[in-house]
Amino acid sequence: MNDKTYSVAHLRDLAMRVLMAHDVGSANAAFVADALIAAQVDGHGGHGLSRLAAYSAQAASGKVDGHAVPVLREVAPAAVRIDAANGFAYPAMVLAVDDLVGRATKTGIAAATVCRSHHFGAAGYHVEKLAAKGLIGLVFGNSPRAIAPWGGRKGVFGTNPIAFAAPRADGAALLIDLSLSKVARGRVMLAAKLGDAIPEGWALDRDGHPTTDAKAALEGTMLPMGGAKGAALVLMVEILAAALSGAHFGYEASSFFEAEGAPPGVGQCLIAIDPAPFSGGGFAARLEALLAEMLSQDGVRLPGARRLHAREAVQKDGVPVPNVLYDELVRLAG
Repeated sequence: MNDKTYSVAHLRDLAMRVLMAHDVGSANAAFVADALIAAQVDGHGGHGLSRLAAYSAQAASGKVDGHAVPVLREVAPAAVRIDAANGFAYPAMVLAVDDLVGRATKTGIAAATVCRSHHFGAAGYHVEKLAAKGLIGLVFGNSPRAIAPWGGRKGVFGTNPIAFAAPRADGAALLIDLSLSKVARGRVMLAAKLGDAIPEGWALDRDGHPTTDAKAALEGTMLPMGGAKGAALVLMVEILAAALSGAHFGYEASSFFEAEGAPPGVGQCLIAIDPAPFSGGGFAARLEALLAEMLSQDGVRLPGARRLHAREAVQKDGVPVPNVLYDELVRLAG
């Protein structure tokens, strides 16, 4: 077997030890560990524990400040700007979520931008927290260049994830979480780490040719989902996440994977909406009517449903982690 399973508590302790052994403060290490393990639990390995090696190397080199404290500044009654201070994105995103819950319930809608930030993991992780508080959440993030403009060959944009979460009257939130490349680049990174091939149609090599070699794909560009329309959405997210926050564009940002160089300095934009005043109190019923109509057809599955099954399996069997990855984390923990 290539995987073994471990408890969440064990993996959290291991992740904390890896980070703290590489000059990350305990508070920040906790934010990072919680987010990465949540991704691992949900089956998003590319945003999970596979990121720890790169994160810890960047903290050790100073590319990421493992002791940074994000700073929030109110710019309008329903708007804030957060400086992540070249630290990990997770403390800044937690600060954004916590602040927007209070604002959106007073103003109906509120937004936060985050600048001087880093990789923010599985985008859905952040908006699901808003949905748990009864709010609709939208998040946009940019990343180092990996996608070329439509018709081009040179990377300008990142894979630029977007996520949406809506609260439901009963049960888990409706969650839509997607990268605007055909797949998240983290999946290619994980395939390269494990020595696996990737399917054709995910990426091009540095010369613009289709490739199934994960390492060649990392040196080349990712293909956008939906062709030219997907490339237009990538541009939209770049504007909302980077231009709006004053952060680096994808072509200006350094790698999330390499230890050397300047901080990536990317950005995020988070929007929280209180559905009650906009809908006259009818949002929950209308949403359930829509979802029921969808589910009345055989074979229909709601977006994000797979994560719920993964969470149930973890409760029973533990979190699966590839052996090669677990062994690497044990070495990094020292």
